[in-house]
Amino acid sequence: MNALKRLFPFHGGLKTVRHKAESNQSPIQPGALPRQLTVPLRQHIGAIAKPLVQPGDRVLKGQMIGQADGYISAAIHAPTSGIVAAVESRHVPHPSGLPDLCVVIDSDGEERWIDREPVDYRHRHPSELRNILRNAGIVGLGGAGFPSAVKLNLSGSDDLETLILNGAECEPWITCDDRLMRERAAGIVAGLRVMAHLLKPRDVLIGIEEDKPEAIAAMSEACAGTDYQVRPIPTRYPSGSVKQLVKLLTGKETPVEGLPVDVGVQCFNVATAYAVHRVVDHGEPLISRVVTVTGQVKQPGNIEALLGTAFADLVEQCGGYREGVERLIMGGPMMGFALHSDEVPVTKAANCILAASAAELTPEQPVMPCIRCSACVEVCPADLLPQQLYWHARAREFDKAQDHHLFSCIECGCCSYVCPSHIPLVQYYRYAKNEIWAQEKEKQKAELARQRHQARVERLEREKQEREAKLRQKAPAKAPLSPSPSPTRGEGSTVVVSDRDG
Repeated sequence: MNALKRLFPFHGGLKTVRHKAESNQSPIQPGALPRQLTVPLRQHIGAIAKPLVQPGDRVLKGQMIGQADGYISAAIHAPTSGIVAAVESRHVPHPSGLPDLCVVIDSDGEERWIDREPVDYRHRHPSELRNILRNAGIVGLGGAGFPSAVKLNLSGSDDLETLILNGAECEPWITCDDRLMRERAAGIVAGLRVMAHLLKPRDVLIGIEEDKPEAIAAMSEACAGTDYQVRPIPTRYPSGSVKQLVKLLTGKETPVEGLPVDVGVQCFNVATAYAVHRVVDHGEPLISRVVTVTGQVKQPGNIEALLGTAFADLVEQCGGYREGVERLIMGGPMMGFALHSDEVPVTKAANCILAASAAELTPEQPVMPCIRCSACVEVCPADLLPQQLYWHARAREFDKAQDHHLFSCIECGCCSYVCPSHIPLVQYYRYAKNEIWAQEKEKQKAELARQRHQARVERLEREKQEREAKLRQKAPAKAPLSPSPSPTRGEGSTVVVSDRDG
């Protein structure tokens, strides 16, 4: 059997309650145009975008309002036309609940676009095409938000063996990618062609969980006439996590502290491919995304929402809340996080809003001592030792936690899910990671301070030497003192005798 036709199961994982049917039965709805949009300038991994507008400016739909600042960054665009009301810190969807810099736009209701034109990508230099995608704000829409132009640049690397398109969507409740593949498969494949043009992979694989037959059929039809392979994969969480999907489809193990590209594989989400298609074939930057609105809402479904739309507006479009909402979660119940308010805006990373009741949440139970049952080890998809990581994190033995590959943890929550002692294991891992990052930042600050001090000492010494050199140059030159010649007696000498000598 061809190796590409085989599947290579990864270690661990879970069968979860899916809760997909609640929101995947109806087509994607267009989002209503809000009166005001709050557009964060940090919707991606990397440096925050640099604001290009100020209060009072008039903007057009699709106009760049935040410029990518640095290599790992992405541009931000106006989701609609209107007037910039403010450029200020506002609350954004983040576990910390802290505010971040945003551009607030009052919509004029006219939806006036910038000039748009398609891109002939086949006749563009790869670096130019990547820059177009960077300036269009394309980032990974599977949740990570990593700038796609960076992942599409293999300069200095070996040729890519496999390009994977991720349509697994393994997290419970979320169905935005499912509906996108059912309804817009041709656009997804068009974007995939652009990615393949840049990366030139030997093989192109599309992984979709086998409980999505409509999506599998639609993508298979869209791939007709190409050598792209649609590969149904087992319905097992977290099959959509990148390293696990790479293992499933290729059998390759991503290095512990490495990336899939290190083993000749690159992976993108289906929604990212569709966003690339909108840029290349329609000249549209990334200003909207499909968001699943589900749980305790009256009409669950998927909405193509403008970035900057308040979550409350999407819930209202879905008929409002039902009784019993305990928590509002961005993302799914396994890897998502609770929101502090439904007034925060939709961002590029927001694939789902889950209005969860107490029944849909893991009930809070008292934490008991670890009984060393090893259930966490059996389900860990990263093949780690969660129990050891827990002990080291709890004891603040961060070096030992790193020795046990703490940063290979994908925080999928499988270990916490099965723990009979109800230990919040993932929270300990996040705590340890944050402490290590904080310590590393302190080390970097200390090193920077040391370098600055050393540079200052060297500068002062250099200036001192320069001053001394200038003083030496300005000092007047002194003529050498020559002694008066004294008469000597000898042959041929004349002696003059004064009158006093006699």
